[in-house]
Amino acid sequence: MADRKAVRFFQRAFVFRFGRIVLLTLIIISAIYGIVAAVYATKTIFKVKMNYAVVLERFGGNRQAVTDIGWHVRLPFFTKIEQEVTLMNQTLFLGGSNEPMRIISEENVALWTSALLTYRITDLKTWAIENLNPMTLLQGDYDGIVKDIMQAESVGKLISDRQQVKEKIFRALKSQPINEGGPSLEEKYGIEIISFVLKETRFGDKLVEATEEKKRRELIAEAENYAADQEASRIRKLYAAYLEGISSLQKEVGRPDGSTDTSLLQFLVQQKWASAYEKNQTGQNTVVIQNTEKVPPVTLPLPANVE
Repeated sequence: MADRKAVRFFQRAFVFRFGRIVLLTLIIISAIYGIVAAVYATKTIFKVKMNYAVVLERFGGNRQAVTDIGWHVRLPFFTKIEQEVTLMNQTLFLGGSNEPMRIISEENVALWTSALLTYRITDLKTWAIENLNPMTLLQGDYDGIVKDIMQAESVGKLISDRQQVKEKIFRALKSQPINEGGPSLEEKYGIEIISFVLKETRFGDKLVEATEEKKRRELIAEAENYAADQEASRIRKLYAAYLEGISSLQKEVGRPDGSTDTSLLQFLVQQKWASAYEKNQTGQNTVVIQNTEKVPPVTLPLPANVE
């Protein structure tokens, strides 16, 4: 009986001891995890990745750029990570959005355009230390330069000569001072302009509709002018043929002294209106024939062999 009690006592002692060990282990693991999480959250230990840099702000107000790849340690409360900067190629949309931006051309015509700038940070001190909110500043200067150049160009050039306009803007972004006597974008922000692309340049929808309507009217006007020219040419040919016929008739039946000219003219006028009456196809009921007061006698000259 005593042996059984002793065995039970030792079993309980073992269970309690094992439980305490497990609990202590859990507490130690939790403490270590909490310390690691706190260190990670405060970024006391931080890593600099390839083609990235970290800007530290020290207690005294000095700012330092860390570019060495790998893990680094900083003093908590006395330093803080201000920003992480990528040194790879980056893109910047016109107006800060991929959606087209509205601009006004030289002729006060509204156009929609979108563009893309590619750049790379080359001087971290200039970019991150000398400029506060460099992305916002760069966006404003970039938009201003592009809009100034595009709005000084004509509509025809912006639409049909995009290559020349694109190269002009690229040269301005790369080396032209933002203001007279001031720095360029590359000098002000410590960057290198890699490329500039005009993605889209088009009219607004209402202007497109107005342009199409104008083209349609121009085509109609051209067709009407062509038809009028054809009709005028036909009339000129008919008039020439008519004159030639009259001349031939006068030569054959007229007299040298001109005594038959009036009679021939009246006869031809009657023939003209008679022909118009015969060819009338418009359904009208009345055709007015010019009144010559009397039927003119036409006397033909006697043949030469008649005495």
